[in-house]
Amino acid sequence: MLNWTQHPQFKIKQMKQSRLHSSHAQLGATFEEATGWEMPAHYGDVAAEYRAVREAVGLADLSHRGKIRVTGDDRVKWLQSVISNDILPLQPGQGRYSSFLTHKGKMLTYFRVYMQADAVMLEDVGEIGETTYQALRKFLLYGTKAKMENCVESRGLLLVSGPKAADVIKAAFGSDVADLKPINFISATIGGQTALIIRTEETGEQDYEVMIPADGLVVAWERLMDAGKPYGIEPIGSQAREALRIEAGIPKAGPELNEEIVPPEANLESKAFSLTKGCYPGQEVVARMDTYGNVRRHLVGLVLKDSTIPPPKAKLFSGDREVGWISSAVRSPKLGQIIALGFPLRDFSKPGTELTVEVEGKKLDAKVHPLPF
Repeated sequence: MLNWTQHPQFKIKQMKQSRLHSSHAQLGATFEEATGWEMPAHYGDVAAEYRAVREAVGLADLSHRGKIRVTGDDRVKWLQSVISNDILPLQPGQGRYSSFLTHKGKMLTYFRVYMQADAVMLEDVGEIGETTYQALRKFLLYGTKAKMENCVESRGLLLVSGPKAADVIKAAFGSDVADLKPINFISATIGGQTALIIRTEETGEQDYEVMIPADGLVVAWERLMDAGKPYGIEPIGSQAREALRIEAGIPKAGPELNEEIVPPEANLESKAFSLTKGCYPGQEVVARMDTYGNVRRHLVGLVLKDSTIPPPKAKLFSGDREVGWISSAVRSPKLGQIIALGFPLRDFSKPGTELTVEVEGKKLDAKVHPLPF
């Protein structure tokens, strides 16, 4: 007789783990599920993790994030024809944001593009699993001289954030990144592995990522933790990162950037899509919005008067009229209040606009706040 746990319906999916899992456990991490990975939510004191990034330096493991390596003679030409931004001007060492849209202009995924001499790397901005890989794979037609490698498990990713981040990277790896422009990167050899050190945007402070083959991940982490001790480095989990991200007003794939949203609605003009590069899926819709200025809604910040954190998709109202929804919310250590990102209709998106948020049948007062908070 079959034990019920052996029934196919009850097969428990094994969660993936970062090569740093035991390091996180030793540091007292509490874990959570993130796109099928078991990753640190916090290390016991979210407030201390948050403060480390605002005042000194924090170190996070983002190895669960989607990462794709595109190679082959047609790699740039092919990507240029399907993604929303213009990558032809990029030189090795430069990067750019882009999205991949449906034919209706809605955002399937949002990522950074890093141009190397022999490959193009893509990194998801958000926790969306294999979405980018699966979406792009459908457009890689037979005969195109381009190959996609899913690097989610073969490459690790660390985030070093805070006013002392560049100092710690210099101390750990000897790499001077202080003058690196956002989304640009340099190469470094760390523990015998070639890594990319990228200036990114995750917390509103100085953010750098170290993308390294998974075999070098533990060495990179340990060197950063050791070099960071004199600077007050703390390991940081997803809860502190989320508070930092929302305060900085940075949208990410998943909660803000998804199939309900067209890029101009998320304030991504001149950041993630091009109006001049020519055809790509969804381009006509985005161009029409730009020409006629008919963006329906806008990504805004909201400050709530109540202490309840609204869930994603909580409805926004103006009087009795439903005018939008909340995408992310958190208690802000900076403001000591609940803050949120949301998408009200254009006419209700001006700073100072009074709205309400429906949570479990109750309507809570909210006011539109400029971004960043």
